[in-house]
Amino acid sequence: MKKVALFVFNGDPVCFIHVLLNGLDMKAKGMEVRIVVEGAATALLPKLADPQNPLHKLWENAKGQEIVDGVCKGCAHKMGTVDEAVSQGLALLDDMSGHPSMSRYMEAGFEVISF
Repeated sequence: MKKVALFVFNGDPVCFIHVLLNGLDMKAKGMEVRIVVEGAATALLPKLADPQNPLHKLWENAKGQEIVDGVCKGCAHKMGTVDEAVSQGLALLDDMSGHPSMSRYMEAGFEVISF
């Protein structure tokens, strides 16, 4: 089974929608997918939780299908969204000096793609 980890750093919603769409598409095609929310993208968390936001349903779908692996703890602190990540039940990833390690995914057989 193909394994893909999508690291989304870009905080632009137009970029983020492509991460969600691709992640859900890969999952539907039988791939093992993990989405890691990093960098400026962590600032989107409160907006994604808003039912009025156009990305809300895709975000909830991705979380419901368990393809969102978590959020960078260091970046969420910097962007002031740690509490939002916790309230959404997202894991705070910090295994590399407070940030998620790409090498951990690579060692587990994931292809890493960054946005």
